[in-house]
Amino acid sequence: MPAQVDQAVFGGGCFWCIEAVFQQIEGVLHADSGYAGGHVDHPTYEQICNGDTGHIEVVTVSYDPAVVTYHELLEIFFASHDPTTLDRQGNDAGPQYRSAVFWQTPAQEEAAREVIADLEARQVFGSPIVTRLLPPAKVWPAEDYHRDYFLRNPGQGYCAFVVAPKVAKMRKDFAHKLKRS
Repeated sequence: MPAQVDQAVFGGGCFWCIEAVFQQIEGVLHADSGYAGGHVDHPTYEQICNGDTGHIEVVTVSYDPAVVTYHELLEIFFASHDPTTLDRQGNDAGPQYRSAVFWQTPAQEEAAREVIADLEARQVFGSPIVTRLLPPAKVWPAEDYHRDYFLRNPGQGYCAFVVAPKVAKMRKDFAHKLKRS
């Protein structure tokens, strides 16, 4: 185990996509899907899909900061989804799909603000970033069938047509950060 393990919590649309992206990054020990930010304890997927629990689909990234920095994780996160669409990613629409960073420390909050300001200044997306910066929140684990979904179901339609292209883009853009086999 590394000397230090930090956590980052990101919501960027469907958690299958974000989980699959971060699972391939060197220094990431775990990427676990869950639900955060809502007002219902122990929410189910069906409950959050109704859009009235306040939860966001998130991935908790446990990582070794000596190998990959929080700033690098933020760069990967923003490159792996569209942070300019409110409550949606592609055809996935609803408040559970909003773009969000649940900062875990004041330093993470500051880093997220800096990365967003830089992306905005460079007009990387051509539209304003609507990613919400939120304080730490309880993350409820997603049901077991959501865990490692892309790894277990690469040929499933959504995985093949939505997740796989995001993973391929990340592998191209961040080849220098990929885990070595």
